[in-house]
Amino acid sequence: MIARRAAERAAPKGTGTPDAPSAPDAPGVRTNPAGPSTPDDADDGLPPLGGAYGGPLRTRLDALHELVGLSRTRVENDALAEAGRVLDEAAARQRLSARHTVVAIAGATGSGKSTLFNTLAGVPVSDTGLRRPTTSAPIALSWSEGAAGLLDRLGIPGRLRRRPLAGGAGDAELQGLVLIDLPDHDSAVTAHRDQVDRLLGLVDAVIWVVDPEKYADAALHERYLRPLAGHAEVTFVVLNQTDRLGTEAADLVLDDLRRLLDEDGMALGEHGEPGATVLALSALTGDGVPELRELLGRFVSDRTAPERRLAADVDAAAARLRPVYVADGRPGLGERAREEFADRLALAVGAQAAGEAAERVWRRGAIRACGTPWLRLYRWYERIRAHGSTDPRLENPVEDELTARQRVEQAVRIVSDEAARGLPGPWAQAVREAALRGADGLPEALDELTVSMGDPAARPPRPAWWPAAVFAQVVMTFLQIFGALWLVAQIVGVVEPLLWPPVLIMIAGIVGGPLVEWACAAAVRGPARRYGQEAERRLREAAAACGRARVLDPIAAELMRYREVREQYVTASGATRMTARIGGARIGATKLGPIRRTGTARTR
Repeated sequence: MIARRAAERAAPKGTGTPDAPSAPDAPGVRTNPAGPSTPDDADDGLPPLGGAYGGPLRTRLDALHELVGLSRTRVENDALAEAGRVLDEAAARQRLSARHTVVAIAGATGSGKSTLFNTLAGVPVSDTGLRRPTTSAPIALSWSEGAAGLLDRLGIPGRLRRRPLAGGAGDAELQGLVLIDLPDHDSAVTAHRDQVDRLLGLVDAVIWVVDPEKYADAALHERYLRPLAGHAEVTFVVLNQTDRLGTEAADLVLDDLRRLLDEDGMALGEHGEPGATVLALSALTGDGVPELRELLGRFVSDRTAPERRLAADVDAAAARLRPVYVADGRPGLGERAREEFADRLALAVGAQAAGEAAERVWRRGAIRACGTPWLRLYRWYERIRAHGSTDPRLENPVEDELTARQRVEQAVRIVSDEAARGLPGPWAQAVREAALRGADGLPEALDELTVSMGDPAARPPRPAWWPAAVFAQVVMTFLQIFGALWLVAQIVGVVEPLLWPPVLIMIAGIVGGPLVEWACAAAVRGPARRYGQEAERRLREAAAACGRARVLDPIAAELMRYREVREQYVTASGATRMTARIGGARIGATKLGPIRRTGTARTR
């Protein structure tokens, strides 16, 4: 899954076809036709062409591929360009020879890199001299057959491909090495610098050749060594021309070079720690060259340089992507934010007001049904009088909208800001856009929901004890009427005068009526409150469900997508490694990858 789109482009161009006609061989050197491997090459004990990445690197490449795929619609293409390039290069390198290690020799004008190149070759391959720049085009030197595809990828023509005269088993320690002599990185010719920059992104390792005069050149450190500090394990830094210095001066310059590399953030491979190899030599006298040759032999025979180079490229790509995927804090929607969103929607649909209205209607209905006839008659009169009045204070208020659009929009804005808080820019924008899409039409949906649920205050239920209370109120009214008629009958002489019984009966009816009404009012207080709370709860839950389906679920989907890419980023960045190495020392790693120190700018 590592960038299949680059597979065809990465196919070796020279497989099965001869290279372009070569120039006359240099003295002691034979050219290398880039054709199929010879039978001798097949029997050299090396692995076959190509190879599959395995272990952590394969996992990281797969994660980076998934990361790019999941981010296409969320992250700008410019931000993903470096990751795409790394995947393309991984696919291209995987299809080419796994038995060769491509090492470039880079350096400034006059540093002696071409002399070192010839010394390692054992014959004069690259031109040297006082003319600057001396090397105008990269020259390749291969110690074994089968590197044509790699050199095609580097764009080195056949006329610039060489083989040592000894070659083969005569130089067994460097079998599999492809050495490239680059133009000067500080050349006055822009095309030379462009070639250096292009090839440094394709080779498996690089030998930086510095001299005692320009080893602290700001252009070298700021343009190359510092940006490539993460590639320390595939970097050699060679202090050349030590024959111009005494032993003590050479040690001082070498120590200062190590200090500058440490300031650049480049780990130094000392005391058994992985990192850049730093050594001093003289290509002119040969002092220290055997040590470099031995180190190169072990480095090439290990055959892990392509994977280590690619792992460093993935580290660099992940570091550039960090602002796109690493959030500040713990973004997401907690229960509190969800509840507050539901509260705001409930306020927008008037859930609390509807519950209070339902409670009032319940209590009013109970008092009206269980009140005395005289009180009901008085209230009826008040309603008639209020209906015919022209007092503006008694007019029916204008009905508000079922939902307050501004409150709904505010609720959506607040919850989207809460969900996007701490997220990287692209994902925060995606969360807000998802919330806005869901909020489109939400006020209308809440209106329809409110209408479909009906008004809970329109048809309040009647409890089973209401008829008994009404009957008791009728009895109290009957007692009042019966006592009054008895007294009237005594006054007109129809019955025998007896004052206290009818008076007591009337008092019982007069007092009993309000008592029944008060008892009913006290009895309905709890059920009325529960009825209002239930009406509020139903409306609140319905509004919350509507808001959850339209707003919270899309936000949650975007957050889930971010968590997925975040996990892929963690894997791609190699955050599972427990330590990072800086300046040759082992330190605790950050949560998402190795720490790199940045040095300050220097001048010559």
